[in-house]
Amino acid sequence: MPVHTSDSSRSSHGKGVGLGLALASAVAFGGSGVAAKPLIEAGLDPLHVVWLRVAGAALVMLPLAVRHRALLRRRPGLLAGFGLLAVAGVQACYFAAISRIPVGVALLVEYLAPALVLGWVRFVQRRPVTRAAALGVVLAVGGLACVVQVWSGLSFDVLGLLLALGAACCQVGYFVLSDQGSDAGDEAPDPLGVIAYGLLVGAVVLTAVARPWGMDWSVLGGTASMNGTSVAAVVLLAWIVLVATVAAYVTGVLSVRRLSPQVAGVVACLEAVIATVLAWVLLGEHLAAPQLLGGAVVLAGAFIAQSSAPAKGGADPVAGGGPERELSTRGTAA
Repeated sequence: MPVHTSDSSRSSHGKGVGLGLALASAVAFGGSGVAAKPLIEAGLDPLHVVWLRVAGAALVMLPLAVRHRALLRRRPGLLAGFGLLAVAGVQACYFAAISRIPVGVALLVEYLAPALVLGWVRFVQRRPVTRAAALGVVLAVGGLACVVQVWSGLSFDVLGLLLALGAACCQVGYFVLSDQGSDAGDEAPDPLGVIAYGLLVGAVVLTAVARPWGMDWSVLGGTASMNGTSVAAVVLLAWIVLVATVAAYVTGVLSVRRLSPQVAGVVACLEAVIATVLAWVLLGEHLAAPQLLGGAVVLAGAFIAQSSAPAKGGADPVAGGGPERELSTRGTAA
C-alpha cells in the first residue's frame, strides 16, 4: 500500500507539471499574434514575419543542435518530420489558408487537431480513449467556434478549407512526434535536440517559401504601433523568437511527454482563447459575449480532457483502457 501511494503521488505530480507546461506553451504560442500584428502593420509581409520567427529561433537553438548532433544519425526521420510538419507545415498551411478563407474559419479548422489526435490514438495506435477525453474535445472545438465567431463572414472555398485541414494534420504531427521515444528511457531522443533540428529544418523550408531576400529589412530598425503605443520592432521580434517560438516549443514538447498527445492537444486549444484575450488587452480588440462564453467552454473542455487520463509513468490505465505497458506502445515510426 505505501508503494502504491508513492506511485500515485508521483503520477499526480507529473501530471500537474505536464499541465503547467502545456498551459505555459499555450500562453507562449498565444502571445505570438499580438507581437506579430504590429510588425505586419508596420510593413512586413506575414510570411516574412513567420520566417524571422523560425529562423531566429533556429539560430538561438543552434548550440543545442551542435550538442545533440548524434540525433542526425540516430533519428533523422523524426527530425525531418518535426521540422516539416510541426514547424514549417503548420505555418505555411495556415497562412496559405487565411489568404483564401476568413481567419476565424481557418483557426477553427486547424484546431480540429485534438479530435484528429484522438482518432490517431484510437484507430492507428489502437489505444482506448475515455469518453471524458472525447467530450473535452467536443467542448473545446465548440467553444472555439464561439471564440473565433466562425459564423461571421463564413465563406466556402474548397482549397482554403483543405489548406486549413492540412494545418490541422500538421499540428497532429506536432503532438504525435513530440511523444516519440517518451517511454524509451535512456534511448529517448533529447527533446531539446529534436526542437533545435526541427527549427533548422523548418527555417530551410520556409526560406524557400517566404523568400526573405525581398523583405523590407528597414522595418526592423524602426518602431511599430501597439494600440497607439510605439514599441521597438526588434523588441517585438525578440518576443516572437524567444517566447512565442523557443519557449513555446520547448514547454509544448515537454508537456506532451508528461501528459499524452490527446490531452496536451486539447489543452493547446487554450492558445486561441489566450490569443483573443491578449489581443483585447494589448491591441484593443474587444471581445463579444459569445467569445467570452466560448472561452469558458474551451476551458471546461480542456479541464475535462486533462483530468480524464493520468500522467505517463503512472500506475493507472492511460485514457481509461488497459494496462499502461500495453497502451504505451507507439504506432508511429519516426
